[in-house]
Amino acid sequence: MTLTELKYIVALARERHFGKAAESCFVSQPTLSVAIRKLEDKLGVTLFERGGAEVSMTPIGQRIVAQAHKVLQESETIRDIARLGHDPLAGPLHVGVIYTIGPYLLPKLIPLQIQKTPQMPLILQENFTVRLIELVRQGELDCAIMAEPLPDAGLQSLVLYEEDFVVAVPSKHPWANKESIAADELKQENMLLLGSGHCFRDHVLGVCPELSHYSDTSEGMQRTFEGSSLETIRHMVAAGIGVTVMPQTAVAATDPSESALIRYIPFRDPVPSRQVVLAWRKTFTRLPAIEALAEAIMATDLQGVRRELMV
Repeated sequence: MTLTELKYIVALARERHFGKAAESCFVSQPTLSVAIRKLEDKLGVTLFERGGAEVSMTPIGQRIVAQAHKVLQESETIRDIARLGHDPLAGPLHVGVIYTIGPYLLPKLIPLQIQKTPQMPLILQENFTVRLIELVRQGELDCAIMAEPLPDAGLQSLVLYEEDFVVAVPSKHPWANKESIAADELKQENMLLLGSGHCFRDHVLGVCPELSHYSDTSEGMQRTFEGSSLETIRHMVAAGIGVTVMPQTAVAATDPSESALIRYIPFRDPVPSRQVVLAWRKTFTRLPAIEALAEAIMATDLQGVRRELMV
């Protein structure tokens, strides 16, 4: 069997769809399907059950795919060791970033990173925390920029910065002139939240746990609204639809055309916040590349963040 065949079965196990798996591997669907069928014939077992809209793994398929993950990780380690013999900063670094960090960090980070380490281009992917962790563990990403708390996935991590949350309200809202807001006051308002899967949604629900109870009731559907991104939610606040909670880096990125339509109000103590971290596999060998990326992030001009937690 080949590493390519192992990549194909790992992709199909992840996507549960032949077309999507082929697309993620940059091959045609027939190429991927034929290769997986040939591998099953070589092994003498059926790895996937083909029926219905979604592909599922057989019990033996689950064990083989799990082992394939390990083999692919080890093969990537060999490549990393070879790179260390030359220049650990030479070659691309595959970096993941969650949706609520990327739009505010990357535009400032990329020019600085290009200046500091032009020989190490960043191959970027935005996604949800759970998905990024999976991709890092599988070796498809080298590292990821996420927010704590992270599930115990056996990854190494470094705190980059901490940022407070603030409340965003329409400029004509009764709260617009308040100096601060208590977290439990949010339950009185029409809240604009990110959809399920976003870790920042969980952060907001942690700030005001009462909001999570609304989602299970008809009243809650009328009191909370979900958006696909912080920028979509920001536009909704500007339109006077409701209020929301945002991280400081998002506040600093407010479009000037909307600045007169939104008021950002700090929380009263204890002020909720999040720690942003860089996480990578403990077996990843290009540590100088991780250090170079972390140094570039720490040197990035991000307004409203605290860096005293860096270690």
